[in-house]
Amino acid sequence: MRLTSGLLAATAAIALTIGGAQADNHAMKIKIGTEGAYPPFNNLEADGSLVGFDIDIAKALCDEMKADCEFVTQDWDGIIPALLAGKFDAIIASMSITEERKEKVDFTNKYYNSPPAIAVPKDSDITEATDAGLSGKTIGAQSATTHSNYAEEKLSSAEIKLYPTPDEYKLDIANGRIDAVIDDVIVLSEWLATEDGACCKILGTLTPDPVINGEGAGIAIRKGEDELREKFNAAIDAIIANGTYKEINDKYFDVDVYGG
Repeated sequence: MRLTSGLLAATAAIALTIGGAQADNHAMKIKIGTEGAYPPFNNLEADGSLVGFDIDIAKALCDEMKADCEFVTQDWDGIIPALLAGKFDAIIASMSITEERKEKVDFTNKYYNSPPAIAVPKDSDITEATDAGLSGKTIGAQSATTHSNYAEEKLSSAEIKLYPTPDEYKLDIANGRIDAVIDDVIVLSEWLATEDGACCKILGTLTPDPVINGEGAGIAIRKGEDELREKFNAAIDAIIANGTYKEINDKYFDVDVYGG
């Protein structure tokens, strides 16, 4: 049967309408890379679930963008190479925005910013969180982090021992194999509040170096993906404005981690 031109036009219009509706129903799909070994920001539980501030923020951003998001865990040392290789589309893993990293990836605006700190055993004879105060001591730090870079640059009178994850340095300081550790003050404070962290105390916070420590933690994406970056930026602004950010912040912390 032949259709008249009017009927053909109407049929085409209906098809376009249905097609558009179907397209609208297909949410943007984003794979998010995270470490899963940096509590309270991101941690992989025994049952395989991911929990933490980074994870809740990521989920809130995905909800705001109406995106269908999937998490992928990745060891820290290989997390930027994995992003560049296309294993995932964005890194939400407490990654500090630094000039060195900007040479490889693009970043969104920050979504939090907290300073580094030094922790020592409770019976330690170290009294100052300074290069002079730590001279000759061994400081543990997670490798390939702004904290290890800070220690190597600013605390050069000490020996810096690097570890793949914070779990290893925590074990070594608890067993007396190193004298101090450096990490984010919130990460250390949360650990010290647990039974495993009963060995130690915060010696002091450190003044961040803008070059070494960067501008806060941001979301890393591949260079040139400006549309995705701006969608994340708009979503960060939105969850701050609508109170979702504060709800997540208050779930984990007693202070505002967004920072100055």
